[in-house]
Amino acid sequence: GWLVSAPTSGPAKGSNLNVVLIDQTMALAADGKPLTPFRGVALAVPAKKDGTDTAGTMVVGGLFEPHGVPGPYAVYLPANVATERRQRAGPDGKASIEESWDVKGTDGSAMEVRLRYERGMPARIKSESSTYSGAKPDFFRIYRVEVVSDVVRSTATSIDRISQMSFKAAGPQFAPLFDGTEQLISVTAIPSYARQVFLPGP
Repeated sequence: GWLVSAPTSGPAKGSNLNVVLIDQTMALAADGKPLTPFRGVALAVPAKKDGTDTAGTMVVGGLFEPHGVPGPYAVYLPANVATERRQRAGPDGKASIEESWDVKGTDGSAMEVRLRYERGMPARIKSESSTYSGAKPDFFRIYRVEVVSDVVRSTATSIDRISQMSFKAAGPQFAPLFDGTEQLISVTAIPSYARQVFLPGP
């Protein structure tokens, strides 16, 4: 009963799948007690329930460190995750960022990302949205977020500050989605992301 609902505007206009690389630095429970942060990759689809105005992001899969599995959306599988991040600022004030991600799941799925880009002027964005579970579509959480967003590539807005990029995905979870015919629509770096998570009221 759910359909893909691609964005009709913005830097990710026309996209039907989001690959979200997550590297938490702090997580707190509702009572303020610390939780163990986790790292990994989530697959999310912009979706809308057919015949209704209900819309949001639907999480359909992902690989995360074991303590983050199966996650609130019951779709994450365990993986080993290795990340590396470097920043270099020259005399001209321009900052060059390099990132690498190696995610290897216990089911044989794997994702490798290498990225180098020049940092631009980021935007500060506040938003509220609903995120649904691909395994249990009636379950969703409400996100209230404040982010610093830097769009480093967008076919819709003709932005491209990426000097080097490689993306490899294989295994049972990724191979059906990334068979060489996919098209990259946009890349957004989010150096700062603060999120409050709520469940809907009765």
